[in-house]
Amino acid sequence: MSADVSAYIRETKAHLRGLQDVKAAFDGVRDAMAREIDTIRDNDAKGRSNIPEVSYKDVADGNVSIATREAIRKTGTAIIRGVFPRAQAESWNAELGVYIAENDYLAKQKEKAGMDKYFSALKAGAPQIYGLYWSKPQVMARQAEEMAVTKQFLNRLWDVAGPMGEEFDPDHDLTYADRTRRREPGDVTLGLSPHVDTGSYERWVDPAYQRIYGPIFEGAWQQYDPWKATFRTQVREYKSPAVCSMFRTFQGWTCLTTQGPEDGTLRVVPSAMGIAYLLLRGLQDDVPEDDLCGATPGRALSVSEQWHAELLAGKVSIPTVEPGDTVWWHPDVVHAVGDEHHGKDYANVIYIAASPKCAKNEAYAYGQAQKFLAGESAPDFAAENYEVDFKGRATLDDLTPLGRAQMGL
Repeated sequence: MSADVSAYIRETKAHLRGLQDVKAAFDGVRDAMAREIDTIRDNDAKGRSNIPEVSYKDVADGNVSIATREAIRKTGTAIIRGVFPRAQAESWNAELGVYIAENDYLAKQKEKAGMDKYFSALKAGAPQIYGLYWSKPQVMARQAEEMAVTKQFLNRLWDVAGPMGEEFDPDHDLTYADRTRRREPGDVTLGLSPHVDTGSYERWVDPAYQRIYGPIFEGAWQQYDPWKATFRTQVREYKSPAVCSMFRTFQGWTCLTTQGPEDGTLRVVPSAMGIAYLLLRGLQDDVPEDDLCGATPGRALSVSEQWHAELLAGKVSIPTVEPGDTVWWHPDVVHAVGDEHHGKDYANVIYIAASPKCAKNEAYAYGQAQKFLAGESAPDFAAENYEVDFKGRATLDDLTPLGRAQMGL
């Protein structure tokens, strides 16, 4: 880490420590999280899922109960079943396989290995994530009406009110083009250790983040609301390949193959309040003055056994999901990918997040649209640009009116 960043961290820590008794605050958060994690572990031991589930039909019909909505807000996670018919998801999976094979992606990927360093600080390294953005299955899934309805439901779990009007438009989403994961059966080398995306050390030093987390930093962590959108769209991330420049209400993926707890898939600490533990942990006396528990600019925020073992005790696998299901988690939720895939089939997903319309996201969408038209990698990611000459790549003619609007075209 550079001397400038180290000095910045020291100054920020001195400022934040002056706002409250950080040891007493952390002790309170630690006790609250211990109780929450005991519940998570008890549920897991008894075979009860910690991840709220809802059917797409209930979402589309407006029949999701208040209790389910509150469970999603508490855990910061959700599984929405049957967003797409199983046959549709399986067809997309097969089409993606053909797209990869016909364009010789794997051989070309070896030539550009190492360009994407976002996960380089994480113990297990990068999983089998393909640097593809514009295959027809990805584009079709993003612009589907079912996906738009799903994201409207998720966006409306947030309190969008802000001092100058709504922080974002919950009913209109903009495309955030992300990649696809195709994890081979039997793989034991390509997991992803626990982390949080969308900013690492920024969560302490960025002025907008300091206001978002104001109650945590100022001695009133019990009053922190992880679903209050104010200032969320003003955050500025440290620019780096694969650091998300859009505001996402939920990160997520769409399932293309059956995959469960033993299949090297998503693991989470299902608590929307876990961020309070992470933030206050970095301010404790046993952490070096120029360190924030390993937070590094331009990298995922690592959540480690060294500093966060108590929180990681609540890490659980998602239940088995089927083709056409979607999985979602709050941007502050700790998540990981299992180190070992013991299943017999591929564990494949398309990454699709909820990224509602706001000034920040519109600015990104404009630049992303130019990349789409050229077939280049999305702006946030390493400029590998595999798809420029790929056969079968989606083009402007493949976009529906909704797809064009979501792309800012």
